[in-house]
Parts: sequence; structure tokens; C-alpha cells
Amino acid sequence: MFKGSLIVNFVISSLFLVFMHTALAQSDNRLSQLDAVTDAELIQPNDEDWLIWRRTYDAQGFSPLKEIDKSNVVQLKEAWRAELQQGPNMATPLVHDGVMFLASTQDTVIALDATTGEELWTYEHRPTAFPSPRIGIALHGDMVIVPTQNMRVLALEAKTGKLIWDHKVETKSFENTRLPYSLRGAPLVADGMVLQGVTATMIPEGGFIVGLDLNSGEEVWRFHSIARPNEPGGNTWNNLALQDRSGGSVWVPASYDPELNLAYYGTAPTYDTAPLLHSLGEEGVSNEALYTNATIALRPKTGELVWYFQHMPNDQWDLDWVFERQIVELAVNGVLRKVVLTAGKMALYDVLDARTGEYLNSFDVGIQNIVTDIDPETGDKVINPRAIPNSEDANLLCPMANAGRNWPSASINPDKKMLYLPLAEVCMMFGPTSGTRTLLSTGVAIRAQPMAGSDGKFGRIQAIDLNTGEMAWNFREVVPPVSAMLSTGGGLVFVGTLDNRFVAFDETNGDILWESDLGDIPASFPISYGANGKQYIALVVGQPSVYHATVLKSYLQEFLGDQNPLIDQTHSGPALVVYALD
Repeated sequence: MFKGSLIVNFVISSLFLVFMHTALAQSDNRLSQLDAVTDAELIQPNDEDWLIWRRTYDAQGFSPLKEIDKSNVVQLKEAWRAELQQGPNMATPLVHDGVMFLASTQDTVIALDATTGEELWTYEHRPTAFPSPRIGIALHGDMVIVPTQNMRVLALEAKTGKLIWDHKVETKSFENTRLPYSLRGAPLVADGMVLQGVTATMIPEGGFIVGLDLNSGEEVWRFHSIARPNEPGGNTWNNLALQDRSGGSVWVPASYDPELNLAYYGTAPTYDTAPLLHSLGEEGVSNEALYTNATIALRPKTGELVWYFQHMPNDQWDLDWVFERQIVELAVNGVLRKVVLTAGKMALYDVLDARTGEYLNSFDVGIQNIVTDIDPETGDKVINPRAIPNSEDANLLCPMANAGRNWPSASINPDKKMLYLPLAEVCMMFGPTSGTRTLLSTGVAIRAQPMAGSDGKFGRIQAIDLNTGEMAWNFREVVPPVSAMLSTGGGLVFVGTLDNRFVAFDETNGDILWESDLGDIPASFPISYGANGKQYIALVVGQPSVYHATVLKSYLQEFLGDQNPLIDQTHSGPALVVYALD
């Protein structure tokens, strides 16, 4: 009996060793076959790769893979799940040659076998700093380029995770700042440079963008998103001194057009709205506050500002126009033009010529009541008089400063010229102003409120026909979507929702074809990739920002009370979740 047990144990141990040897060999093989990412691949990636934040330089968030389609999506099952660290994030996994790279929280970067979730290497940057959510990383050559929480940009060796270079983004020190500088957006690699936007919430002198040499990490140029006095745009700040100007954070990644060699960034507004509320009435001076709420087109090599377009001057409502700039070819007045599309929280899209910044047209999703008219030639917007902050009354304005569309990006199917946008239909009682500062320095009171005549549904997916600017189908439900949209060549549109669900829609009519319980809040950027001829869908859960973990949930609790579907919401914990056909 004892001898038999020894034989059984020996066999089990031998099988385990064989398994481990095979698994290690597969891991080594996966890394050994990892090719360098070329400029050509970033411009035209392999269908199975997801190399950039929204997969391609045009920020469309579309995968051409179509193994998973309308006919078989019901067979989609969880393929693997990898536990992650606690903390806020807005993560985007990247995949190249079957290897997945992810910047998790606490300044940890991991490389995984994209078919199994097996960890290939881990890099922990220390010391870390204030926990700031980050959107992602970048790939180029044999490097993984990573922004950290303590204002450094790192280049790691893709096959080993070893440090190649480490650059500190220098910043000024100011007293009594509410939040530190941070690097929330993913870097952009273009024309031999690494471009990195800087968030400077309520920090004097505002945000900026740095251009780093790709090979060394050294800073080559810096573009300030707050116009300086005595420089172009410097007279648009009501004569405020530089130290009294703030805002213009650059916290969403750029898009890039290789043909035009232009990088397109969006900028945030300022929270210090009181000094800008009214014009001084002086000739040559305005309160437009450049370059806040603008699209800025830069040369990656030099940081030269080629053109800009300010979508919303003097934003008194915190309705950012900072989000993704998507590049697509559209027929405008019968002529095919390359355009840049973008919308702020109002979900009011402006269409600009990608080469020149010329205003072409706009289309409105229909949830806002702040802009009443738009000049068809210039794009200048007429503001509802009731929206102007005052000390006497409050008005129902839509959307809420934390609702409408937010950082979860839209997706474009370039073949169908359809755009899919996630929305939260929440408004605000805005006003009156006071002498006590709130989020905005006018002291204006802001309180979440349902839309007039609300039916209790606050989540919406809106499909938009880009050929016409007309609204196509929409899907509405109680809980808002909280992830970016993902569209695929299989005719599907994916999104994650506040109640832990991951949903696949029919791209043509918005019918739900499949859904899955993720176990936690999916506030991240879903991707689709392929490995060994098999298609996968991946997203991060359980690392929500304060906006999704607290703010949106509090709105639903206030509006719905005991009927709130999130009362008994469970949380399985942070994880990277990957799906494939069963």
C-alpha cells in the first residue's frame, strides 16, 4: 500500500513538472516571438493587435475582427480572469503578438499571455504617489511607454519589463493646491516622439503637453494649454496675471494623422470661472480663456501649434470638451473631406477640417439646453440666457457637470460610418451663485436633477449616422453605461454598465444580443484582439474612478430611493476579464 502511494505521488509529481515545463516553455516562446512594433504597424496594425489606446491613430475604437458575430455571440463565455490591485483607474489593455500589456493601479505594469492570462513579467515603479486613474500606455519598437503617478514617463523593455529610460516631467510648486499634477492620459508615439498630456486641476498656470525624444526620453518641447500674457491668445483671460490663470488640463490621449503629421488634443476648462464671468469691455481683451475647451493640432516633432478651434469659450458649467478627437473621412457638401469629430459633455458634436481646423458643421444628440443656436459659418455658439450664472435664481440645465457624455469614448464603425456614444441622462439645478466657492469659483450651486419629464431611465446608447448627422437608434435603461464603446467587424457594439454588466448590441438596431455579469464596475476601455486565430474581448473591472464608484451611484440613489437597482450591488474585486467563444 505504501509503495503504491509512492508510485502515485511520483506520477502526479512528474505530470505536474511536465505541465509546468510546458507552461514555462509556452511563456518563453510567447515573449521570444514578440516582434518590435514599427511605425508602419502603428499606422496600419495587424487585425489581431490592439497597439494604441483606441487601437488606431484615428481613435475610432473599432476592431475589424469578426469571428464573434451576431449569429454566435450568445456563445461568448469568460475565457480567463486575472486579479488586479485595488485603486482607481481607467485602464486600456494593449496587445501585440499574443502578449497583453496593462498599467494597473499603484504604478504596476504587467505583461500577460493574452490567451491564458498567465503573467509573463511585472514591473513596479517606486516610489509611487497620489493615486490617479490612468487611461493607458503606449507601444513602440521593443518598448512599453508608461506614465506614472509621480510625474515620470518610463520606457520598459517589452520582453522583460526592464527599465530602458526614466524621465521626470518637471513642474512648478505652488502653495495650497487641491490636487497634484498627474499624467492620466496614455502617451502618443508619433514621428519619433512621445507626446504626454499633463493634468493640472486648479493649479496656477494650467496644464501642458510635453514632447519627449523616443529614444532617450529627454524633453524636447513643451506646449502650454493656457495662453501666456503677451503671447498669442494671452489677451483672452480678462487681463489676469499668469499665476491667476488655471485649467486647460490635457488628460485624454491624442489622436494622430500620419498623412498630415498632426496630433489632435482636447483641453479642459478652468474651474476658476468667477474672474471670467463678465467681459471687461476693453478693446483687444476678452474672457474666452484660450486654449481651454479647444481642439489643438500640433506637430509632434516640434510642438508647433498648427491650428486650434475653441468649441466653448468661457465655460461656466464644467462641461469639458477634452474628450477623444476622432478622425474620419466624410462627404461634406458633396466633397469627401478628412475631418475631426469631437463632443463635450453636452454631446454636441463639432466637425472640423483635419488639415486646417475649419469649422464644417455640428450635430446635437439632443440632451442639452445650454446652446440655443450655432453660427453655420464659424461654429460660434449662442448661449441660453438662463444658463448664465447669477445670484438670484436656479435653472434646470442639461446635462449635469458629471453626466451627459464623459470620458468613456464613442466608437466609430468606419465601414458603416456609424458612431456609437454612451450617455448619462442627468441634468442639474444650476444656481444661484454665492460668496462661498463650490466646484466653480463663482460659488454657483450645482445639484443633480433628472431631466424634465424623466421616465426614470438615465442610461442611453446613441447611434449616429455620420453621413447625415442624424440620430439612428438608441437604447435606454435605468443604469448609465460606464465603459467606452467597442464596435467590431462582426456587426456588434459592446459596452459596460454601472450595474456590472457587459452588453453586446446589434449594430443595426440596438437589440441586445448578449450580456454577462462582470462581477464589478467596468469603468474602462474594452478592446478586441486575436491570438492563434481566435478572437477575444477584454476589459478591466473593479477599478472605478470616484466618478463611477460614488458620484453616478449617488445620483441614482437620490432619484430612485428604494427602487435603485444598485442597492444590493456586489463587487467581486479588480480584475482583467477576457471573453471568447465557447
